[in-house]
Amino acid sequence: ARARRVIGALLGVIGAIGVIAACLANPDLDRITQIALERYGVDAGETVGLWRALVEENRDLPEREKLELVNTFFNHSVDFEPEPVVWGRTDYWATPLETLGRGQGDCEDFSIAKYVTLGLLGVPLERLRITYVRAETGIPGSGIVQAHMVLAYYPAPGVEPLILDNLIGQLRAASRRPDLKPVFGFNSQGLWGGRKKAAADP
Repeated sequence: ARARRVIGALLGVIGAIGVIAACLANPDLDRITQIALERYGVDAGETVGLWRALVEENRDLPEREKLELVNTFFNHSVDFEPEPVVWGRTDYWATPLETLGRGQGDCEDFSIAKYVTLGLLGVPLERLRITYVRAETGIPGSGIVQAHMVLAYYPAPGVEPLILDNLIGQLRAASRRPDLKPVFGFNSQGLWGGRKKAAADP
């Protein structure tokens, strides 16, 4: 039953991101900024304004610089909080506007916000994959793990991905994150299951 709930939630997210991705070519940033002010107040409006400037002013950067910029922006602008604290329920998948408006989110919200923002910056969506992992949280070898999500960037098919994570500020190659065990990955184009595919085979 738990597995069915997880897959159902992921399929819902794929659909939601698909809708968002379809709007990436011509987003209404004026409307997004206005909604942030109306729903979340001046402080949130300022944060969304900074996000908008990031999107509008950095489309010509090399992709690696875009990854670093977006990873740093969200890691510094959003505080980690579990879903029940932020939304009063579990399995809530926030939009980037909601995450920035609240200034809080969990690992899924960080990953979705980074995915959408990089898409707006012109990074091909097929190079990005939100990846569900088991993260080792105790002493190495302790076997203490928890569910976690990160954003993986594949510069080319079959190439080792870089990991964007709200737990670690720096981008790192997947081989430098032995604490993460990939389970499956998804983006607005599909779902990939199995460790080998999720880790190294876009």
